[in-house]
Amino acid sequence: MSTQTPTATSPVPEEHFSVAIVGGGQAGLSMSYYLKERGVDHVVLEKRSVTHAWREQRWDAFSLVTPNWQCALPGYPYRGDDPHGFMKKDEIIAWLDGFVRHVDAPVREGVSVTRVARRPTGGFVVQTSAGALSADQVVVASGGYHTPIMPRMAERLPASIVQMQSSEYRNANALPAGAVLVVGSGQSGAQIAEDLHLSGRKVVLAVGEAPRCARFYRGRDVVDWLADMKYYDMPVEEHPLREGVRDNTNHYVTGRDGGRDIDLRKFASEGMELYGALDDYVDGALRFKSNLGANLDSADDTYNRINASIDRFIVQNGIDAPPGEPYRAVWTPQHERSVLDLASSGIGSIVWCIGFRPDFSWIDLPIFNGRGYPGHTRGVTTQPGLYFLGLPWLHTWGSGRFSGVARDAAYLADCICAPARFDARAA
Repeated sequence: MSTQTPTATSPVPEEHFSVAIVGGGQAGLSMSYYLKERGVDHVVLEKRSVTHAWREQRWDAFSLVTPNWQCALPGYPYRGDDPHGFMKKDEIIAWLDGFVRHVDAPVREGVSVTRVARRPTGGFVVQTSAGALSADQVVVASGGYHTPIMPRMAERLPASIVQMQSSEYRNANALPAGAVLVVGSGQSGAQIAEDLHLSGRKVVLAVGEAPRCARFYRGRDVVDWLADMKYYDMPVEEHPLREGVRDNTNHYVTGRDGGRDIDLRKFASEGMELYGALDDYVDGALRFKSNLGANLDSADDTYNRINASIDRFIVQNGIDAPPGEPYRAVWTPQHERSVLDLASSGIGSIVWCIGFRPDFSWIDLPIFNGRGYPGHTRGVTTQPGLYFLGLPWLHTWGSGRFSGVARDAAYLADCICAPARFDARAA
């Protein structure tokens, strides 16, 4: 590449790489690992730092909800002394820092990608905050959780109410005095509600349609049973919901204190106030849907259905295991409460736990569906040379997690190295 200083009349020098990887999280670093292994020149572009999300977007008491043995990044499995435990935030960061050193990827931190488009001469042009570069192939490894969802009703709430999104929550002491409204009961919402509840804070929880599962059943972690049942190896096209499973909310459970169920009914019996899904804010009052009972029942049905599948597996394989029994409700709402006066509720803060939207607006290529989600088969798009990695259920349940991203990255590395053998139809 020329080192000539550009002038007003000369073109700006443009770097070229065989592969540009957008995103320096575990997916992007896994891709780099396999490209280095295959001798492919590449660059990893990360708009923040390689462990930013784990350091800056998790609460203090955060722990994995999957056991440590599922942490299996390429060439870097979990090697600690507690494979069936659940790493806490600081332990996760330390493990990832080790992976960063292990891969030694060609990462450029603090570089935002603003546009990816076809290059007239072939390949892609990648516009960044640090200038342009070109690449024969591009791997989008930036995940699918980009823009925090905040409802428009939040704009109408009193300025005295402190509002934050789940990625901003750290601990109960960082919130102002008063009760806390947690909106959403997916993994983050349920665990943050638990964190606040255990700290002694008054919690009001708006319960959505998230399912739940048991932590332990019939003598083992449910994850161990499902692994033996090959659930984590099931490709998305064999799942009963097919691609619809990508829209599913994650089951709530926790790895905290060695792992346990999260039972919202138990919390309610201990003083947590449960409502249905938050619907609106009108005339000083929060309005909730009358679906608390239905949402709790649906979550418990999923819990029992997963356990029943384990029961069948045990019988079919003649496994000697302790007996199990269905979950039975420890608390039932006597009536549906649909209105809560905000002024008299004592609520001083709200934590919004209703998810994130993907933002791939910087990809200037016709590959998206009507909801802004990229069309692909196992990460291979219809645009030759453009791939996705690290998305939920990209190929299997583990695609967006520590347990499955290595398999996906290795597959895409093969596609990159032999593109003529792979396309979206054959993948």
